[in-house]
Amino acid sequence: MSDRNHEVTSVQPLLKKDGSLTEPGWSRKLYQVYDRSSIKAPAFKIKEWDYYLVMGDDFGLAFTVSDDGYIGLQSVSLLDFSDPVNPWEHTNTVLVPFTMGKMNMPSTTESGNVSFHNKKLTIDFYKTKNQRTIICNFENFLDGKTLSCNIKLEEPDMDSLVIATPWAEKDTAFYYNRKINCMRASGSAIFDGKEYKFNPERNFGTLDWGRGVWTYDNTWYWSSGNSVVNGKPFGFNLGYGFGNTAAASENIIFYDGVGHKIDDIKFNIPTESDGTKNYMKPWTFTSSDGRFEADFIPVLDRTAKIDVKLIITDQHQVFGKMSGKAVLDTGETIEFKDILCFAEDVHNKY
Repeated sequence: MSDRNHEVTSVQPLLKKDGSLTEPGWSRKLYQVYDRSSIKAPAFKIKEWDYYLVMGDDFGLAFTVSDDGYIGLQSVSLLDFSDPVNPWEHTNTVLVPFTMGKMNMPSTTESGNVSFHNKKLTIDFYKTKNQRTIICNFENFLDGKTLSCNIKLEEPDMDSLVIATPWAEKDTAFYYNRKINCMRASGSAIFDGKEYKFNPERNFGTLDWGRGVWTYDNTWYWSSGNSVVNGKPFGFNLGYGFGNTAAASENIIFYDGVGHKIDDIKFNIPTESDGTKNYMKPWTFTSSDGRFEADFIPVLDRTAKIDVKLIITDQHQVFGKMSGKAVLDTGETIEFKDILCFAEDVHNKY
């Protein structure tokens, strides 16, 4: 591992008095303490979100509760891969203007609950010791039918990926993020008379918890997946694209509860002769240190485009199957095959 991956190991405030990061870098736990009142930016620029993705054998569910300052975006996605010829997904979103901190998002992943309730959508994320619970009821989710979910995620004491990233162009802009992989999933969702049931022996959930102040125009790449390899939980978090990552990358392998940090990753997305990206052709993933090499066969491109003047987003969250090898800190090589996961290319202005 290179010296570039600086690991933070002590509990301390996330921000200095001037609003800049105390110690850019990565950590295995949420050591740096987030305090919204320490941010040196107006409320409309502060972004706070909790995002869960829970994958079954041939389906997935995603949940977002967010307070992005001048707008809150609350959304639920159902993805069904049971028919390999015609996989489908549907995402329904509730936009709430000028949330400006009114969502009361918790300052830590260790305690506090997240809720959003209106006439159409009720969504709750509950945190208890070693467990997370997702309860959701979305009326008229699709074609007048309701989607309801009650899902539990086991969270034993294990490594995660926490990163504190600054922006070179603005001292008070920062990205504080925690990814928790390999949480065993149980429970189910019901939609249109079909029960989507999770098996904790082989199904997992991931939490993407983010707090920060960004610059306006950003592009990022992110991929995450979980599985069981050699009888042990295996997962990965791969990402790059925005902020100044000189202190640490976002790339890590998880195996049996331990994180193994890796260097830079590149998503090799096929392009056509005119330069446009073809997201449904096979991708490859390569690492600068040779510790993560994989092939990715796309199955479904979950696209989302929003253009409401100041807010523009162009998202391609591509689901598919990944196969390859990962090298642990010990030098052991883990080979994995056909992990149902996602890789995304997102451009946002907001």
